[in-house]
Amino acid sequence: MPASCTIPHLIAEAQTTEETFLRHLFVRDQMAEWSKHPLIMARAEGVCYWDVNGKRYLDALSGIYVASVGHNNKRVIDAIKRQLDVLCFSPPMHGTNPVAVQLANLLAEVTPGDLSAVKFQCGGSEVTEAAIKLARQYHRLTGSPGKYKVISRYLSWHGSTLGSLSASGLKGRKTVNEPMAPGFLHVFPPTCYRCPFGKSYPDCGVTCATIVGDVIAMEDPDTVAAIMVEPIGHTGGVIDPPEEYLPILREVCDRNNVLLIFDEIITGAGRTGRMFAAETFGVVPDVLCTAKGLSGGYAPLSAMICRQPIADAFWGPVSENPGFVEGHTFEGNPISCAAGIAVLREILERDLCANVRVQGERLHRRFSEMAERHGVIGDIRGKGLFQAIEFVRDTTTKEPFPAAVGFGARVGRRALEHGLLCRFDPNWIAFGPPLVSTAEQIDEMAAILDRSLGEVLAEL
Repeated sequence: MPASCTIPHLIAEAQTTEETFLRHLFVRDQMAEWSKHPLIMARAEGVCYWDVNGKRYLDALSGIYVASVGHNNKRVIDAIKRQLDVLCFSPPMHGTNPVAVQLANLLAEVTPGDLSAVKFQCGGSEVTEAAIKLARQYHRLTGSPGKYKVISRYLSWHGSTLGSLSASGLKGRKTVNEPMAPGFLHVFPPTCYRCPFGKSYPDCGVTCATIVGDVIAMEDPDTVAAIMVEPIGHTGGVIDPPEEYLPILREVCDRNNVLLIFDEIITGAGRTGRMFAAETFGVVPDVLCTAKGLSGGYAPLSAMICRQPIADAFWGPVSENPGFVEGHTFEGNPISCAAGIAVLREILERDLCANVRVQGERLHRRFSEMAERHGVIGDIRGKGLFQAIEFVRDTTTKEPFPAAVGFGARVGRRALEHGLLCRFDPNWIAFGPPLVSTAEQIDEMAAILDRSLGEVLAEL
């Protein structure tokens, strides 16, 4: 057999932590640093992972807000197995498949208002980018071709593709890829704990929202296509807005013929205690994007869902209306859609949204107890099973720990050593455990974080 046709040697699972083999793979961290202590998961069950060395980790992050109905969920796995025997791939250029139609109809039933037309993709970046394209194409089809600008927020993260990255507001992820696409503007987010306008809620007039209308006026409403926001921002430290914020944005959009896009990649599929954060805040967007927990991590799946009047604009004679010009190879994949249907049925039939509300309250109490005990938690933010704590050196002045200390990251890394997976940043830590988490599991997760926080404080 020619050398080019020989069967490659497969490395043993135990070898996967060796630097020689890790050099063939990119991960999200700086490889040289990560490879010193690589984390490689081998299996999972319920709300736990086990790495290749057999160490157990409580998953307080749902992987990355993905494992909504828990790991190794039999209902979802059985649905995928059944679909594998029937149809694995359908031709996306020529049509779709029954499973995609079924999931689209199910989503139309569970989304609020008249959100009812669905475009499936594989990941969050693809559907947030699709939403940007939809907004621009919609205005072109409805007689406003000059409306192309998209307003989003600093500290936001909408994805890795060029359009979604351009809408994002994280300098650390944008600068290395600049220049970005044109037509994107950014405003300050509703960070009430550290108001960028130096005000205090509720006597602030919700300036972070009302100023968006001023930005549209200064830019010229005839040039602005959409406002894109996460109902609860993630990358800025779980930015939970005041209750007036999203209704004000809704009114600003209606007044200026601007589409309101909700990036619910994280907050969708029950994460905030309702099926969508749009319900949690009582505001129906024009376009809603969801992914991550939609398929529970069992297959890549995301969805862009728009209101019926917007979808209607894309119906018409092909000579005048090309339809929605957007597509990817694996959109509406039957395996992914089968997983999505099973996940949504789990959430609905087991009433996991109610469990999220109950366990979310329990998690908030545990965070509050830690705040009283340790005196370095300045703020607790979020809803349901999507919450964060911000660390400060002084809770009265809100003075943060010195950047060189990297306090939140130290606590998060110590928690990882003790078998707890969570999201950590220099100044904050976030939890997003599976929607199936029990009271006992929430308590165990909180206890590990509590222990880790105490140990790091003792070392300072």
